[in-house]
Amino acid sequence: VQLQASGGGLVQAGGSLRLSCATSGRTFSGYDVGWFRQAPGKERGFVAAITASGDSTYYQDSVKGRFTISRDNTKNTVYLQMNSLKPEDTAVYYCATRLAPATVKSREYEYWGQGTLVTVSS
Repeated sequence: VQLQASGGGLVQAGGSLRLSCATSGRTFSGYDVGWFRQAPGKERGFVAAITASGDSTYYQDSVKGRFTISRDNTKNTVYLQMNSLKPEDTAVYYCATRLAPATVKSREYEYWGQGTLVTVSS
């Protein structure tokens, strides 16, 4: 499964961005998908995940109420809507999937996108 993350950029604090994670050549409608992020000098950490059907979503505590994960299986795309962005949200954001239910542990994911940089200025 090849994933392509996009939508990053530079935004002021309080602003919004929508990230997209798309597949090419293969549907991933049957896969749970997670978003992770890695800030400079820090480990890659869990942000959000969504089940294959889209019925269930999970969030890291610091993004609850600000970020929303969703998916459109007809477009083979998973989205991460990020609102009320803070400077501490600055990181490279990655989408990932695995042949099993989503977890919060990045090492348990088999397929990764290339990452998209989000920079939030104060």
